[in-house]
Amino acid sequence: MIVSNPAKAPQWRDEIRAAWAVPYVRAGLVATIIIALGSLTPAYLPQASPVWPILRSIGLAGQIGRVAGTILTVCGVFLLVDAWFRLRHGVYARLKPLIVIGIWALPFLVSPPIFSHDVYSYGAQGWMIHNGQNPYDGGPGLVPGPFSDYTPWVWRYTAAPYGPVALQIARAIVELSHGLPWLAALLMRLPAVIGVILVVTLLPRIAQRTGADVRQVVWFACLNPLLVIDYIGGAHNDAWMMGLVVTGLWLATRVRWWPAGAVLIGVAAAMKQPAIIVAVFLPWLTQGFSSWRDRSAVWPALGRSFLSGMIAVAVFVAASFSTGLGFGWVDAVSVPGSVGSIAPAYLIGQLVQWLVGPGSTAAVVIVNRVVLVAGLVFIAWITIKDGGSKPWKALSWSLLALAFSLAALHPWYLLWGGLLLPLSRTRRNVPWPAVLVVILMLCYAAMNVGDRNGTFAIIVAALAVLVWLAHLAIYHHFGSVVMTWWRGLLGRRPHQADLVEESARDDRDLPTQT
Repeated sequence: MIVSNPAKAPQWRDEIRAAWAVPYVRAGLVATIIIALGSLTPAYLPQASPVWPILRSIGLAGQIGRVAGTILTVCGVFLLVDAWFRLRHGVYARLKPLIVIGIWALPFLVSPPIFSHDVYSYGAQGWMIHNGQNPYDGGPGLVPGPFSDYTPWVWRYTAAPYGPVALQIARAIVELSHGLPWLAALLMRLPAVIGVILVVTLLPRIAQRTGADVRQVVWFACLNPLLVIDYIGGAHNDAWMMGLVVTGLWLATRVRWWPAGAVLIGVAAAMKQPAIIVAVFLPWLTQGFSSWRDRSAVWPALGRSFLSGMIAVAVFVAASFSTGLGFGWVDAVSVPGSVGSIAPAYLIGQLVQWLVGPGSTAAVVIVNRVVLVAGLVFIAWITIKDGGSKPWKALSWSLLALAFSLAALHPWYLLWGGLLLPLSRTRRNVPWPAVLVVILMLCYAAMNVGDRNGTFAIIVAALAVLVWLAHLAIYHHFGSVVMTWWRGLLGRRPHQADLVEESARDDRDLPTQT
């Protein structure tokens, strides 16, 4: 695993060389190169993309290209996860996480969007504003042209559910692209990269200030494959939001700096609305309370929390009015749930609809609302139970509960609370269910590629996923025993012993702060 070294850092060239010398860092780069090549599959290229003539000229525009793209993508995802697992050992503690993530992300800076078409929707919504049309009034189809042609059909006539600041950023990027949709899609990675830089730079600092395990924070949060694939590869505006959220949290870890953090949370919520939850917890990060019975501490803490929320809401409202877009997103909050996903609400709703009858859409709506209310009840419960004494736990679990209770669930939603999850466990490692969820989400993304590429491709993807899961179950549970036995036959020293010894050496030299 990797942590930042607070001592006087060597020159950036030396840091790059040190990272490049680690084979698992290079393996991660190979993985992202393979995924980037797989993104050229017909499943993820709009029909208006300039890449299509090239694919047709080399015979990859049909079934062969679909299967090849699926295989490349699935293999790349598995290789990246494997590299991530290998880097959890303390022998790599001196490497800079920002350098590692930068190396891995290089292919995604020039590739088409990974695992999603959302970036094309961002560009189309920015083009609407450029042409004087409010994206909250309707979809990109209201402004026919190249940006509308790039937008998936399912979103072409739906209003934008995003915050006004995110839409204005999209407008600025569209104008910077001179009206070229493919260039706008690439430029959308600029704010995403800035968001990731803030996350990777500040999370280890927060961990050091709060007494959390810096290594676990860096490995699980900063080097998480979902962060690389979805935030940089997919350029989702969740990266913009979380960059500001983490910055606000970093400010709030300083006593009496939480009002400045609340301002940033308000801006983050004006990008994507779930960020507003964070404002409630900001003052409690440094000035919480251990028990509800201690009224001398509880009432001031509640007052600060209320004030923090009001600051964030005021900034959000001011941003909505200043952008001139208003609050039309309120009528579009159900848009993400209009397509299938692995959200519990959607899956349960489909089961209820199948049991009751195909026309029972009202039952689906009821299920969505029940699951959302259940999620909100859980958020209220965890906030009351642990908000004052364990604010990081309550915050991360609240964001995760919100993600799971919405009508749509995508892998990048889990990073809302997942990035903060290691901060809630100061003495133990990241819980294994969280690592398992990351793996399953990446498997789901790989299967989704196959689904978009056709029946044969999804069969290939499904077989690859099953083989890889079997590999994880066998190798990572029994691998140390098998490898020790095998290397013993060959007269070699067991690899695991090497890791333990090197890790112990690094533990002695590990810096005390980030």
